[in-house]
Amino acid sequence: MKNDKKIKIAFLSTYPPRECGLATFTQDLITAIDSSGEIDTKVIAITNLENDAYDSKVIAKIAQHEQGSYIKLARELNNSGIDLLVIEHEYGIFGGEHGAYILDLINNLEIPLVTTFHTILSKPDPKQQSIINALGKKSEKVITMARNTKPLLKSVYGIDPEKIEVIHHGVPKRPFQARESLKTKYGYKGRQIISTFGLIGPSKGIEHGIEAIAKVVMDQKDVRYLILGQTHPALKDEGIAYRNKLEVLVESLDLLDHVEFINKYLSKDEIIEYLQLSDIYMTPYLGKDQAVSGTMAYAVGYGKAIVSTPYMYAKEMLSGGRGFLAEFSNSDSLAEGIKDIIKNPNLKEKMERDTMKLGRTMYWDKIAQSYLEVFFNIIKSSSKTEVAS
Repeated sequence: MKNDKKIKIAFLSTYPPRECGLATFTQDLITAIDSSGEIDTKVIAITNLENDAYDSKVIAKIAQHEQGSYIKLARELNNSGIDLLVIEHEYGIFGGEHGAYILDLINNLEIPLVTTFHTILSKPDPKQQSIINALGKKSEKVITMARNTKPLLKSVYGIDPEKIEVIHHGVPKRPFQARESLKTKYGYKGRQIISTFGLIGPSKGIEHGIEAIAKVVMDQKDVRYLILGQTHPALKDEGIAYRNKLEVLVESLDLLDHVEFINKYLSKDEIIEYLQLSDIYMTPYLGKDQAVSGTMAYAVGYGKAIVSTPYMYAKEMLSGGRGFLAEFSNSDSLAEGIKDIIKNPNLKEKMERDTMKLGRTMYWDKIAQSYLEVFFNIIKSSSKTEVAS
């Protein structure tokens, strides 16, 4: 798709070097869009005054907890030459009760708006519901990453279904490397590798994953569980206490030879190599309403056999037998899934083929084209409206 005039789009989000999944998502999406050469992308970074040494892509910053900065930003955008604003919406990113300061921005905004929802609660409180409803009304389009969230957006939040677009979470495309050669490289030759990655916090349910491994190693002595990622920086003391609790649990279950913590913020290339050497990927998350998971998207993108609790995104990604859905907070159920896959190589191969088939549709170059189509249609429609008026 070509366009005579290069349109300008700003993304409101966290952004590297801030260490969070939303920042990585936004950077990857913008990089993929930039490669098309059809859009001039800019970033407005939501800052908590930590790690705010941004690159030239960032044209403005908004102080997360300063209400006035949201109104000021709206006025600046209205006179900036930016054609479209994209809000990457996630709880805990914007200031005010449940992120209510974002309403000060959109209520003063005069340019077209698109909102991408990264969490969609099935049972929001009235304030949460009203914020999402307002974003839906103001937005030309809203983007969700799973089809099974569309009914929620319509029935719970009152969003016009004609506005809702489903676009998968993107996955970086890297050359495939042989599992066994990567195991040798990382020192895991001869081991069955199960992995979990992401910023570590209490909502991840990793204690249940560790307890499941204790049950698996009774029969499978070669299993090693890799817990990949540092403590979530936003959680601070709570996160450190949670990691300490996990380490104590590993020791108490006599799993020091079977569970390993890789306590660092992993680069994308490191994540992908660890995924490619893994035999099984596990997400034992506790939150039923998780509408998207970047870690799950990566695991699907690289064709993994997956064991997961049945949160919203997992149910969609693993439907049709693409993976094993265990019960929430149930180590026996997680262990059952792991054992089934280890003991049935044909089942494992089928899961890997099925996830890979879906994963190939999720590489960022393909995802960027879907976003470009949405953006160009909005700009075209907006231009026609301006001419008619």
